[in-house]
This record gives sequence, structure tokens and C-alpha cells, in this order.
Amino acid sequence: MGNKNKTISFRVNEDAFETLREIAEERDISLSAVFRDYVDTLVAHDGKVRVVPEHQLENAGDGDDSFPPKVEVPKSFIREHERLELEADHLREQLEEHKRYVTYLREQLEDEDEEVIQLEDLDGEPDEPSFRLG
Repeated sequence: MGNKNKTISFRVNEDAFETLREIAEERDISLSAVFRDYVDTLVAHDGKVRVVPEHQLENAGDGDDSFPPKVEVPKSFIREHERLELEADHLREQLEEHKRYVTYLREQLEDEDEEVIQLEDLDGEPDEPSFRLG
């Protein structure tokens, strides 16, 4: 069986709801995505998640106040990723072309009239010797 999504319902007061909606708008995501992110984080850390205001974050002393934290990726990694994406696109195109060709061949096979060979036609001229299988 596949992994099925489940729905969780709960109630919050109007002030909390408005605050959550503001957070969602600030992050430019849906309100549902805010909850999914929180639940995913909660599950990933075995229920040990503490929500703190941004100004109290532990990494505030490192001079980078941006949230979420950013990671620098080497250009070689990005180039390799782009190359693999292009290769995957090319392989998808080849697969589609192959599927079209197989479909074409099947249609050709279905369109051809079945060639019927009469046994009398296989018999040679009357003066040719005949053979018997047996």
C-alpha cells in the first residue's frame, strides 16, 4: 500500500488563527503548508521541537540574521545537477519517440491485410516430383 495522507482537525482562537495566517502570508505559502511544515519538523525531530521568536534564535550571534538559513552550493554541483536534468529530459524525449515508433509499427501491423497462402499454390508444377512427409 502507498503512503496515504491523513487529515488533522483542531480549533484555535481567532487571534492565533490571524497570527498563523500572517505567518503564511509573510512566507508566501498556504496556511495548510505552515501546519505541514510544523508537523514534518515535529516528526523529523521525534517530537522535540521548540517554537521561539526569531530574535531569540540560537544562531543570531553568527551575524547572519536571515531566516531560513541559507547554504552555499558549489557551482560544480549546480552544473552537474543541470546536466543531469538535461540528460533526463533527453531520455524522456527518446522514450516518447520510441513509444510513438512502437505505436506506429503496431498500427502498420494491424493495417496490413493478412496474407493467406493457399496450399495449392505451394505445390509446384505438375511435372515436378512430389514428396510425401511421413
